[in-house]
Amino acid sequence: MAVKDKGDRAASKPRPASGPRLWFWRFVKIGSAAAVIGLIGLVVAVVTVMGSLPSFQDLKSSPNGQMILVKAADGTEIMQLGPSFGEWLDIDDIPQVMKDAMVSVEDRRYAYHPGVDPIGIGRAIYNSVAGGGRVRATSTITQQLARNVFLSNSRSYTRKIREGVLALALERKFSKDQILELYLNKVYFGGGAYGVDSAARKFFNHDAKTLSLAEAAIIAGLVKAPSRYSPTADSEAALGRAGVVLQVMRDVGTITPAQAAEADLEGVEFAPEKGQNSVRYFTDWALPQLDTLIEDNGEPIVVWTTLDLNMQRAGTAAIQANVPGGAQGALVSLDRDGAVRAMVGGTDYVTSNYNRATSALRQPGSAWKLFVYLSALEAGYTPEDIVTDAPITIGGWSPRNSGGSYAGDITLRTAFAYSKNTVAARIGEDVGTSSIANMARRFGITTPITTLPSMVLGSSEVRVIDMVRAFAGVSSGGVAISPYGITKVTTSDGEVLYSHESDMSQVLVPPHVTAGMTDLLQTAVNVGTGRAAQIGRPVAGKTGTTNSNKDGWFLGFSSGITTGVWMGRDDARPVGGLQGGTAPARAFAQFMKVAVAKRKVEPFDTELKLPEWQLEPDDEAYFGSPDDVIFIDENGNPIDPGRGPAEPDPFAPPPVQQPERLDDNFIDRALGRDPVNRPQVRQAEPRPPVRRPPPTPQEERVAPALRDEE
Repeated sequence: MAVKDKGDRAASKPRPASGPRLWFWRFVKIGSAAAVIGLIGLVVAVVTVMGSLPSFQDLKSSPNGQMILVKAADGTEIMQLGPSFGEWLDIDDIPQVMKDAMVSVEDRRYAYHPGVDPIGIGRAIYNSVAGGGRVRATSTITQQLARNVFLSNSRSYTRKIREGVLALALERKFSKDQILELYLNKVYFGGGAYGVDSAARKFFNHDAKTLSLAEAAIIAGLVKAPSRYSPTADSEAALGRAGVVLQVMRDVGTITPAQAAEADLEGVEFAPEKGQNSVRYFTDWALPQLDTLIEDNGEPIVVWTTLDLNMQRAGTAAIQANVPGGAQGALVSLDRDGAVRAMVGGTDYVTSNYNRATSALRQPGSAWKLFVYLSALEAGYTPEDIVTDAPITIGGWSPRNSGGSYAGDITLRTAFAYSKNTVAARIGEDVGTSSIANMARRFGITTPITTLPSMVLGSSEVRVIDMVRAFAGVSSGGVAISPYGITKVTTSDGEVLYSHESDMSQVLVPPHVTAGMTDLLQTAVNVGTGRAAQIGRPVAGKTGTTNSNKDGWFLGFSSGITTGVWMGRDDARPVGGLQGGTAPARAFAQFMKVAVAKRKVEPFDTELKLPEWQLEPDDEAYFGSPDDVIFIDENGNPIDPGRGPAEPDPFAPPPVQQPERLDDNFIDRALGRDPVNRPQVRQAEPRPPVRRPPPTPQEERVAPALRDEE
């Protein structure tokens, strides 16, 4: 009986869990422990962050974004970039429609979550799993505030975790109204506008206290993508996004269908964009370079630029006054060290902010001959060399001159001055198009270059600023020039963060090459195709015109300033009457008269100090050993050097007294003997002269060749 009871007790004990059930409970226990530990860690992190958060008043006064003050070369303030602030509005002063619009479209459960929306995160994970894409959780208003104030916009899980912790801490430290007030006064709405009041003033030209429902919907729609939906950039996109906001507000219940229907988006009047002058072409090019010059620390900075405001105004006026109707123009002007003194990228920045001076790719036409003739001069040509201007065909290509006329044998200087295409083609065939392409690369052309024979006439597309850089290299005597627009960057307290130093050590070609090139360029302005560019002081330059007058160029320099002008249509259609020697040359002259007005007149150094291998040898070098010399008469016929000239040479040195011969007369004088009584010696009979037969015809043909070889 006792044994049975013992067995019954043993049978009644529960069996220990085993297999999948055992592992399930282990995971539950481990997961619960991890969750508890994680929750404790989260609480500790939130409490720690709460203690380090600034006060509400400190957050209200903290700046948004980096302030950038831009100055011209003389210290004049050009512009201020960065945040634009309106009036700080208390939560009660912000219209209800603005608060409702923002909460509805950005965080509809704002009033209920603790800073992070678990429902939103769960929905994002579900949609990601169901759709097979990445998790796209929408940040709450509190998270956006944490990111805008304390973090960057980098996309990483670490940043999202920190953002979540900050959001939870903000919700613990501040009320919902305080967080919303901070958000609506600090969020970025595009165009440099931070806060709803700044946005209202920028886009609607009034403060935010009087925003209508339609205007509030437009502003609320900007937060998602300020640059894409900005009214100043694309008003249709802004109105389309505002329609989505109104639809969300109706679905959420913050407005009725009737209110949504009454909101007249098409009737909203946008504030006109404030006039932007051509300085923006320069700042749009120069300021992005800050990313490579200094580290972004978020502090306010002052950027000192190379821009000369007087020259910039003169450049703008010159382009606007001379560009043919329907065309565009661009101008770049460099100082002798590469400092950009003026940059005009079009006729009007507001109408088109496309910078044709730095971005447009256009054919340079005959302005490209700068590199052709530089290559010729480097190869040994001189401006006085005779070249032939006549029809020529190279590999099936037959260039012709403008006007179809040919001048025959002319100097290299004349060929360049009148931009003879056939001469450029002959030079290209002689020195090689690869050498010309290499020369263009040396002088700063960064775009692709063809090496076909027609490249000598400027068939490769270039940028205006690159061509100006090349001409500046000639002006500098062959030293490489690099355009730059920023001289120094300082903090608001004056601490120097960056200072530019020009490198003038790289020599591209010998000085005699640029001296010869300057000679050619000066002649082109004095008597050639660039006569319209004369300004009353030495100017060197070159015109350029492409087929059908699609592009017109003039590039040149004077008194240390190098300037390039381009004109043409953006769609590359022909422009009637446009040639490099007309409107572009006139614009160049109009600008340069202002640009060099306060500079001293500088004559060009065009003296050709040729290298030794190009110099004529001295007279002695023409003669070797006297035995190797062939003498000729006035008709070019060889003569016997022993015959000498028929008349004595008055410039010949006096003859040298020869020693007396030791013969019978000398012996007679020495012995005192009478020559009459001298013993006679029998003389040998003279032999008749040897008569040679006349030379054969073959010998006559060979003899001159042998004489030439001698």
